[in-house]
Amino acid sequence: MGFLFSKPPPKKEEFSCEMYSDKFFALCAAGGALACGLTHTFVTPLDLVKCRLQVDPKKYGSLFKGFGISYNEGGAANLVKGWAPTLFGYSLQGGVKFSGYEFFKYKYASMVDEETAFLKRTYLYLAASASAEMVADVFLAPFEATKVRMQTTPCYTSQMRVAMPLMIHTDGFGVFYRGLLPLWARQVPYTMMKFSSFEKVLEYLYANVVPRPREQCTKAEQLMATFSAGYIAGVLCAIVSHPADMIVSKLNKDPTSSIGGILAEVGMFGIWRGLVARIIMIGTLTGLQWFIYDGFKVYTGMPRPPPPEMPESLKKKMKEQK
Repeated sequence: MGFLFSKPPPKKEEFSCEMYSDKFFALCAAGGALACGLTHTFVTPLDLVKCRLQVDPKKYGSLFKGFGISYNEGGAANLVKGWAPTLFGYSLQGGVKFSGYEFFKYKYASMVDEETAFLKRTYLYLAASASAEMVADVFLAPFEATKVRMQTTPCYTSQMRVAMPLMIHTDGFGVFYRGLLPLWARQVPYTMMKFSSFEKVLEYLYANVVPRPREQCTKAEQLMATFSAGYIAGVLCAIVSHPADMIVSKLNKDPTSSIGGILAEVGMFGIWRGLVARIIMIGTLTGLQWFIYDGFKVYTGMPRPPPPEMPESLKKKMKEQK
């Protein structure tokens, strides 16, 4: 974690920007791009095998068999096929998603009073994350379609700069957004779970597991709590979003297929194929994303508000009711 602390942290109450300022949201976008772009690119081999398991289970069979076959067919280069659209697509998506979440959470909370914002905070997390993800996926969709086409089509080019013009030439520009609705069906529930469960798990950890208050923890201890909450959130995300992930993979492999046809083909149990690989991938990925994002905030001296606390006015009302 040395890279996180190579620059001295700011003194107490001294930050590099004001909370919810333009610079704050710009830094959130940079941190989100870094977190999502790096982590998704890092797990490209696992994502590749997961996609191939979903579209051709007879050939690839299992996670370990899929790795073996993919390696034997093209060596290490075959295992990282699709890394470029992954890096570009998820960097854009991550920047919009994280900054959008911070923006919408702030805006939605400002529409109600302080007490309501605290009591209904889970709904605010859900609404803010859904809003941010719907915008972010518009940027992700073309790169996701390219990635899946490259990873699942035999003998397809391994170069993004070749694949994207080729897809436009053969299928038209609309091929990039043909999977947008299934992508929303996968990503929006995933992100709603990712942000809301992270917020709630982190709140629980500081209240019941971490032995001392957050402000008394070191930055390293705070980041480990962040990673733990992120990993738990990632496991929940993988389960919620997996059926839609299967549909996205099949649609992007075969543009002539339909959602109904895919569901009829794979069946009730087949829709969960590749779940173990996805849990491993998304759990690790989500934990690392939150760790990098929070670490970026520490490194750049951004304000990092603690988990929400009950307003004094609400505490007073509760005491009066007893």
